[in-house]
Amino acid sequence: MGPEIIREIEKIIPSERVLLDIADRYSYSFDASFGQYLPDIVIQPHNKEEISQLVKLANKYLIPIYPRGAATSLSGGPLPVKGGMVLDMSRLNRKLVIDRENLLAIVSPGVITADIHKKAEEAGLFYPPDPSSSQVATIGGNLLENSSGPRGLKYGTTKEYVIGLEVVTPLGDIIRTGGKTVKNVTGYDLTRLIVGSEGTLGIVTEAILRLIPKPQARKTMLAYFNDFVDSGHAITKILASGILPSAMELMDNACIRAVEAYRPSRLSVEAAAVIIIEVDGHPAAIEEEILKCKELCGTAGAIEVKVAQNEAERESIWNARKMVSPAITRMGPTKISEDATVPRSQIPAMMQRLNHIREKYQLNLVVFGHAGDGNLHPNIITDKRNIPEMKRVEDAVSEIFESAVELGGTLSGEHGIGILKSPYMEMELGEAGLLMMQKIKEAWDPNQILNPGKIFPTPGQTKVALT
Repeated sequence: MGPEIIREIEKIIPSERVLLDIADRYSYSFDASFGQYLPDIVIQPHNKEEISQLVKLANKYLIPIYPRGAATSLSGGPLPVKGGMVLDMSRLNRKLVIDRENLLAIVSPGVITADIHKKAEEAGLFYPPDPSSSQVATIGGNLLENSSGPRGLKYGTTKEYVIGLEVVTPLGDIIRTGGKTVKNVTGYDLTRLIVGSEGTLGIVTEAILRLIPKPQARKTMLAYFNDFVDSGHAITKILASGILPSAMELMDNACIRAVEAYRPSRLSVEAAAVIIIEVDGHPAAIEEEILKCKELCGTAGAIEVKVAQNEAERESIWNARKMVSPAITRMGPTKISEDATVPRSQIPAMMQRLNHIREKYQLNLVVFGHAGDGNLHPNIITDKRNIPEMKRVEDAVSEIFESAVELGGTLSGEHGIGILKSPYMEMELGEAGLLMMQKIKEAWDPNQILNPGKIFPTPGQTKVALT
């Protein structure tokens, strides 16, 4: 990036918000996934007008642009794989307005998701999407990855709650999609198209989020199993009974042991698996539902069931679940995180496939996730310096994706495609389906400057390359 381009950028953005030092650029070269790519420049915009001018400049010189929130992406979403400029969107964090009358939150993209939860609850309202990274992740990243979390089972993913956006298009125009009304069928639903687009179709500068009334009460329980697959049968039994829990989370034995070694939570380290089940709603209804869940777990082979008797016990259960990711990171220097998702009826079958893959490739594969909606998180703990093992990891990851698709599932439930899953897109969508998505990208971004190298596979690429 020549000095004349830098001078043009500094006419738009003050030099103190333009980072060119090699140490600064390396700080923006990675996310929570696998891989490192050095940007040519990092820019910290404060408003939509600055972003619009930067995008127009990027089109003029064909410079790749990579929007970045808090870099909690697990699929390589913000990685600057072609260099260019990274836009640090975390500075756009000034607006967080709760509209109690219309049940809405109006937010800047750099607002931390947990702050939206807090402000909504102070007003007696509820924003359901709750990814594990919500304490550090930005809402802009959440909506562009269509994140979810434990409550996705009952309440759905982020896309169900985004009803309006302000967006800088790939050509630098500023547009609004949707609005504050619950119903809106004027033309194409561009809001839904942008949510989950992983920053390839626009840069979000403001979002209007739908809120709902806060549930009156909730109950939480733990169910332990001596067989990993039995826990999957318990999940399908509960869902088939007509009960719709707000969350059903799974942890295998390796996760349990890792959590107890990291931050003891009084979990049984002898169990093959544990399910966390939470129901919410009317107090009378949830008492009946939690007892039914306890009974159904027993018929599926649960060896022990514990129901939280107070809020402190409930918090302890959920803190254990939230500790899984940092706890298993201590098991090895490299963690490969996936989120293959299958129909609920295929949860036991997917669990069997994962057991087979673990044994076949002799890998440290641990499993947790949002089992109630079929969204499992197989994590492989390895060492990227061990080249022979990394080759086995590549084959195992490919087989995980193939298994999910064969069982009627999808490559990703919430982590997105990014760079890690792009080689498998045609496997799920077919050649024609993938081509339609590529045509949309080409129409919106004719110069291919916005987050290039994501979602779509490189020609000839057939599987993930980790080595």
